Amino acid sequence: MKIKLISKNTNDTKSIASKLAPFLFEGSVVALAGDLGAGKTTFTSGIAQGLGISEHVISPTFNLLREYRHGRIPLFHIDAYRLEDGNADIGLEEYIDDGGISVVEWPQFIAVFIPANALKITIKIISNNKRTLEFETSEERYYPFFEIIKEVALC
Repeated sequence: MKIKLISKNTNDTKSIASKLAPFLFEGSVVALAGDLGAGKTTFTSGIAQGLGISEHVISPTFNLLREYRHGRIPLFHIDAYRLEDGNADIGLEEYIDDGGISVVEWPQFIAVFIPANALKITIKIISNNKRTLEFETSEERYYPFFEIIKEVALC
């Protein structure tokens, strides 16, 4: 299933992500693709907010991973950008398989660890603040989110 939304600003992006959070489950993998500055960390911040995580979400670019364990379900925020050379055998798959929610920025660099039923989200820059968010998955547990978000879509 696929759906495409328009976000007019960072608040819209966070709001859409926050609305997604209740539909995420232990073992969910959200693969976030998009250029630098597209809003991947902003989206992750919205998921954290929707999970009841009050910690400030920042990009794990230099750490590769940030853990947020004080919400409904643990959130593992992975940034695979620094793994573009293909050397991904550093234990990230243990987090992806750990039962929390894994949000992976730059998933193409660790594609071997991304399950087929992951929720794939591509964020594209339209203008300074405006973005398209394209959601795609074969995992039926996300379909109710797709139906609800169509009704409240910000486009």
